[in-house]
Amino acid sequence: MSKFILAFCSVKIGNSDIIISSKCIVGRYKMKNIVLCGSMKVKDKILEVAEALEKDGYNVLVPKECFEDLDKNSASRIHFDKICNLDNEIILIVNVTKNGIENYIGPNSFAEIAFGFYFHKRVYLLNNIYKPYEDELVGWKVTPLKGNLKLIK
Repeated sequence: MSKFILAFCSVKIGNSDIIISSKCIVGRYKMKNIVLCGSMKVKDKILEVAEALEKDGYNVLVPKECFEDLDKNSASRIHFDKICNLDNEIILIVNVTKNGIENYIGPNSFAEIAFGFYFHKRVYLLNNIYKPYEDELVGWKVTPLKGNLKLIK
């Protein structure tokens, strides 16, 4: 989805009372698409992050499972299609503490990270690096946000 950026200008000529005012299109701004991933056990947090990103101007795609009861096969295929879509540039893994494990990344989210890496997406973690996958995450240049969504580029 593209949005237009409008410029507004007013010009006063000399000491006269003539004011020329106009608006013109100076460029197009393409909204960045961001795909959110994470365990459905933390879907409330996923939706909270989605809302914050939408307020910052992102077009946010969340797992369909957040709204519909789907079988794992269908849900995974639908979500992996979002990750692979050329229009979707950014993948954000919502890796929160789960069952007492900080920065948890489950097997499905790890697969989503691998797809993002393979398809040349910018991959971010909401929090810090999950230690068991540290070598891969660092090697694939996955960026930990440490809770700060403003660091997404």
